[in-house]
Amino acid sequence: MADPKYAEERRAELLRVLASAGRIDAATVAAEFGVTSETVRKDLIALETTGLLRRVHGGAVPADSHLYEPDLEARIEFSAEKQRIADRALDFVPAGGAVLFDAGTTTHRLVQQLPRTSNFTAYVNALPLATTLLRQPQVRVELVGGMMRAVTSAAVGDRTVRAFGGINVGVAFLGTNGIHPERGLTTPNPDEAAVKHAMLACAEQRIVLTDHSKFGLVRGVRHAELADIDIIITDRDVPTEMHRELDAAGVELVIA
Repeated sequence: MADPKYAEERRAELLRVLASAGRIDAATVAAEFGVTSETVRKDLIALETTGLLRRVHGGAVPADSHLYEPDLEARIEFSAEKQRIADRALDFVPAGGAVLFDAGTTTHRLVQQLPRTSNFTAYVNALPLATTLLRQPQVRVELVGGMMRAVTSAAVGDRTVRAFGGINVGVAFLGTNGIHPERGLTTPNPDEAAVKHAMLACAEQRIVLTDHSKFGLVRGVRHAELADIDIIITDRDVPTEMHRELDAAGVELVIA
């Protein structure tokens, strides 16, 4: 894309890169677009004035990185780790009763791995998980409704929170965007946080599925304290200091 004729198209593409990756590397996009680094710098300055991003050394990040939330199809990082976590989580799926599955890529990996002999009632608020679970011949699927969010394809809002208030399950498999020793478990959207918090009260056992990249992060709104969680299933690259924090909070750490 040559400047100035394609400036508007190029800046729109920069925003698409930011939405997908969560960061713009100026040198990389300059090479991809066939323009100079100075051209990209001017584009980023122009976009920053609109409040759509914040410039940092070497590129740009979302205007409020605490509230950054990629679309589901963009969440492809740590795929191998997520697969191992999902495989390990199979050991915690009960043989019967009721199970709750939170929205998210790792929980979706889990339901994709369920054996055909699975026999339980599944409560979900996310369309991708419901669609996958419907392929299980012996799983009864209860889709909890509400206002749908395009980013996560999940129902949120007061109606969703109230619905979870009347549900009881043996196990809840939950996701999160950040785990911090002081700030607890967080997620960018307050409506998603309210639903996740309501999910906690539904379950006798609460299990979080997350890769190591979420540890130490704070992402917007708290939906749980560390002590609210029974088990975290993750990969082997969790920082050592988090092992101590989780142990002190009474959380069992399972490494996949």
